[in-house]
Amino acid sequence: MTTEVPNNRLYFGDNLGILREHIGDESVDLIYLDPPFNSARDYNILFASPKGGRSEAQIVAFKDSWQWGMQAEGEFDEIVRGGNTDVAEMIQAMRRFLGENDMMAYLVMMARRLLELHRVLKPTGSLYLHCDPAASHYLKIVLDAIFGGNFRNEIIWKRTGAHGGARRFGPVHDTLFFYSKTERYLWNFPKITHSVDYVQKHFAQTDKDDRKFQAISLTGSGIRHGESGQPWRHVDPTLVKRHWAIPGHVSKRYSLTGQTVQERLDALDAAGLIFWPKTEAGTPRLKWYADELEGMAIPDIWADIPPIGAQSAERLGYPTQKPLALLERIIQASSHEGNAILDPFCGCGTAVHCAQKLNRRWIGIDITHLAIALIEKRLKDAFPGIAFAVHGTPRDLDGARDLAARDKYQFQWWACSLVNAQPYQGRKKGADGGIDGLIYFQDEQKAHKKIVVSVKGGGKVGVAMVRDLVGVVEREKAEIGLFVTLAPPTQAMRGEAAKAGFYPSPTLPGNFPRLQILSVEGLLEGRERPLYPDLSQGGLTFKKAPREEKTADQKPLF
Repeated sequence: MTTEVPNNRLYFGDNLGILREHIGDESVDLIYLDPPFNSARDYNILFASPKGGRSEAQIVAFKDSWQWGMQAEGEFDEIVRGGNTDVAEMIQAMRRFLGENDMMAYLVMMARRLLELHRVLKPTGSLYLHCDPAASHYLKIVLDAIFGGNFRNEIIWKRTGAHGGARRFGPVHDTLFFYSKTERYLWNFPKITHSVDYVQKHFAQTDKDDRKFQAISLTGSGIRHGESGQPWRHVDPTLVKRHWAIPGHVSKRYSLTGQTVQERLDALDAAGLIFWPKTEAGTPRLKWYADELEGMAIPDIWADIPPIGAQSAERLGYPTQKPLALLERIIQASSHEGNAILDPFCGCGTAVHCAQKLNRRWIGIDITHLAIALIEKRLKDAFPGIAFAVHGTPRDLDGARDLAARDKYQFQWWACSLVNAQPYQGRKKGADGGIDGLIYFQDEQKAHKKIVVSVKGGGKVGVAMVRDLVGVVEREKAEIGLFVTLAPPTQAMRGEAAKAGFYPSPTLPGNFPRLQILSVEGLLEGRERPLYPDLSQGGLTFKKAPREEKTADQKPLF
């Protein structure tokens, strides 16, 4: 059964469950996934501080690295007992070879999700999996088992400049595996413009109108006895064992079809498109103009899309952020306007950003509230007035209570997003020193100032917690402290906060409470908000995505 995918949605949660519960069979036109690479480390998200270095905000985005245990054993068993015997045989063979280790746990996790992605993909759809050499060779085996003989390309993307390696060649590339669901996959024959060096080398001649051209052959090898073998003007191609062969794109461009070969040659000559050699013995050739180039087919090595530079307006501070140009190429090559694009590992949302920009529908999924909050902000900055649904994140007080009861860390990250704060530290870092989030602001030139955020998701809060936050503000030399609470604050707490006084801005009018108590309920309903002066308008805490001026027109493929 084919179920149409809903328009433009973000989902918080494990993509396996979301795919099974919310995405119908054969409903998606294009899938791009950039999963964690299992590079033997936690999958960290690091923010830049206002001074340009790494800030204290380091968040471990996943609970841990993939390790073989009960969860991996259960997922393995589900694959073996599933309906795809090829995948079952493959995953058992890999386990016999690799054993029960972290890599095997990672591959089991990926195999289950790739089976679901294959299910939701339309018969005309394609999948691009972005990975690095840590697991790419194993992932290709998994993909081959799931997609059968529908492997299309291994694309090499040069993601960074040359640099040395420790006793090895410098690693500078990522891999993208391109698979289709069937032989009937959508393909737009993308092209790229030829380089300046190519044009200068191959189009070195100039006509009377200063147009650069290359003189290409008008004949093909072998003697033909039809009209293509007859002499034209004083030239008989059969004398050199050839025949007249006008390139098909030339006949189409100049509407030469339906005429004899000699008539088409006359028409080309009359239009000034024949290049005549200086000697009568020479064979006339066709002028192929540089300004008529339609571009070249894109190869499977992509060295023309640079990584996001340190000073690029596109950079949002997310370390694994991919350039928009990379996703634009993929989406333009393998989808049409109005098609549905799915990214099951959203990260900072480059794929859904590109899908919106190119007039596609989209679905994004991520397992952290931090990523969902980043994507929401990115899309709203880039596309003012954009409408999309977000599922799985609290929208009312009951939802907030439920999240706090299930996962206090995800609750803290989500609550920080309510006040536009960077989450602080990570789930494995131990004591957080009374800080759950950070906000940077600027109210005078060349001075970056700090607000500390404390989030309380428990059922009870009291005056002692407010006093503790006052101490943290003083210890951290912060200007303001925000106390974000799920439980209703008491009047005594508000009185204690008032004792902290005000932060007087040196340049902007008004005094701002040094310690502010904000309820989750008030923030959700829009009745409360943090008060502080900020010339950067939040740009020091999270970089603002550039606004997309045009969203209705698709960029040309070349």
